[in-house]
Amino acid sequence: MDKYVVKLYAHAYRDLNSIYTYIAGNFSEPGIALNMVHELENAIFSLEQLPERGAVRRIGAYANGDYRQLFVKNYVVIYRVLKEKKEVHIVTVRYAPGNF
Repeated sequence: MDKYVVKLYAHAYRDLNSIYTYIAGNFSEPGIALNMVHELENAIFSLEQLPERGAVRRIGAYANGDYRQLFVKNYVVIYRVLKEKKEVHIVTVRYAPGNF
């Protein structure tokens, strides 16, 4: 099986930073915040081996545009697979229960 290159958009990096800042700041739990970000990063980089493991996004923002979604606890990773380039582009990471 071919290995894909995972690329995070600047927005996705900011999302991960915001998740850490929110959990660490609002709940005074930097260890839990770091663990959550590590779980998200592990899920994101698992797409190197299984880029199509997330479901096609059919509702909400990024629906009907060849975007996929991968749920990790209370978060959703939105991404696109570019088969011809063997790349996975991570667009955003959002809190899932929100109106997204």
